[in-house]
Amino acid sequence: MFEHLPVPYGLARYGVAPDHPEVKKCTETLEDVARTSSCFNFVGNTQIGSGDNELPMHALVPYFDAVLFAYGASKDKKLAIPGEKLKGVLSARAFVGWYNGLPEHADLDPDLAAGDTAVVIGQGNVALDVTRILVSPLEELRKTDISEQALDALSRSTVNDVKVIGRRGPLQAPYTIRELRELMHLPGVGFKSPPESWDDLIGVERKRLPRQLKRIAELLEKGGQTPLEAASKAWQLGYLRSPAAFLSASNDRLEAVGFEQTEYVESAQDVLTGNPQEDLNALRALRVQPSGKKSLVHATHAFRSVGYLSEPLAGMSDIGVPFDRKLGIIPNDRWGRVMNPTEGPAGPLTAGHVPGMYCAGWVKRGPTGVIASTMDDAFITADIIAKDWEEGTKFIEGDGEKGGWDALKHEVERRGIRSVSWADWEKIDAEERRRGEAKGKVREKITRVNEMLRVLDG
Repeated sequence: MFEHLPVPYGLARYGVAPDHPEVKKCTETLEDVARTSSCFNFVGNTQIGSGDNELPMHALVPYFDAVLFAYGASKDKKLAIPGEKLKGVLSARAFVGWYNGLPEHADLDPDLAAGDTAVVIGQGNVALDVTRILVSPLEELRKTDISEQALDALSRSTVNDVKVIGRRGPLQAPYTIRELRELMHLPGVGFKSPPESWDDLIGVERKRLPRQLKRIAELLEKGGQTPLEAASKAWQLGYLRSPAAFLSASNDRLEAVGFEQTEYVESAQDVLTGNPQEDLNALRALRVQPSGKKSLVHATHAFRSVGYLSEPLAGMSDIGVPFDRKLGIIPNDRWGRVMNPTEGPAGPLTAGHVPGMYCAGWVKRGPTGVIASTMDDAFITADIIAKDWEEGTKFIEGDGEKGGWDALKHEVERRGIRSVSWADWEKIDAEERRRGEAKGKVREKITRVNEMLRVLDG
């Protein structure tokens, strides 16, 4: 398993909120494999690419019968609206990486003491994670593996009002009831209802809603456990608003966010059939269109949380692996076999499996779903690889038995790459736990790659 950082676990380590340790338990599955399988090799601190001290794709492939691409979505979508580069406008992905100790974002400075109001654009679970970190009591976070620099910045934060705004309505937003409930139950944190009435926003009698949406509607209408007058911080959901511009009247720092209001294309009542599953799908898919109305929200911070993007790895095309930039995925047959849409077995313009090439996770199906669904997807691809091998499907060509990592190791060393083994990772892991224990935390993540490597040097 090749990983560009010296540490494993990717999204589970750097994407899952620090106050969700139960979600991180998926790492135990990989840990069991690493400790019990003689066939598994972790090769950390090894970037697959074309730059200096990187391992080219074409140099790796000859040593293996198959290659599985499971590198996820490392970029975030931009809004492409005016003012996106103003100070105070941040990527939710970068913010999440920062408070989780991702080296790439260790130097992010969100300047949380610059004002009191934040707008989060987007209403998925990542948006709610960002909101929860901004308003959570510090004592709740100190026990987690949140980064020390994040704790320090949050202790000085003056943000006490967070508005989470989406372009569609409360029944179409991609948040889950679990994430909503967690925010509603935060001690000392109040919930502000939207300026519109819930009846207008939901547009359906509660008794006609499918059970899943009825529970969300009831939770939203019930609100938070802490009354606003007793709350030290508050958050609010805003609907039917599409961001139009980030604004600043006097300097290069964000002062407000301009929105274009939207409206439903059709009435929620009109799409109901009485069939619970059909109604759930129809209400979730309810479309909106611009209404022509404008609105303004004053804010000193804005977090862009509108999705993630996968990108092709350098050298993929050299080994016959295509990439669909429009969909942001490696073309595949939905089971995980990489498909070349232009050079199939029946000639040009017919899809065919690229021998020995497979994909899994977000780079296979797009950046959707939670860790559990991504693990299920990985199991599906693994089963397909095993099935293809047993049935004699064509894999990567070559003479004799492939040498694998043992044979490739010399090429990695020749290129000046310092690879990190699983045993090395366990030393880093032990050091992080030791540092965390000294502070009463689960672990204190090391946020610099060079410092991780220094741990290995003793």
